[in-house]
Amino acid sequence: MLSESDIMTALRDCFDPEVKLNLVDLGLIYAVETGPDPDSTPAWPRQWARVKMTLTTPQCPMSGMILEQVRNRLLGIPDLSKVDVELVWEPKWTPHRISAAGREQLHI
Repeated sequence: MLSESDIMTALRDCFDPEVKLNLVDLGLIYAVETGPDPDSTPAWPRQWARVKMTLTTPQCPMSGMILEQVRNRLLGIPDLSKVDVELVWEPKWTPHRISAAGREQLHI
């Protein structure tokens, strides 16, 4: 069974193309949920994943690409049969959400 930590690890492969930092360390991933998918086929235990995320700004010109990147990365995990990515604007993203590792990489 995949955990929230497994999903977050996978999302570290997704980057903001302008900032060149992964979405997790940038603080754009707000929540991850997983659960069993009783309707999945083939019939081995598979799961769904739901990601709640934001962007640095509502006017982000790369928003479509970033959301597609997240969906595609997660759908590439064999144990996931369904992926839902919810874009939210509350709470508003601020640079304070950047992780310590992200700050080090950005030299801030």
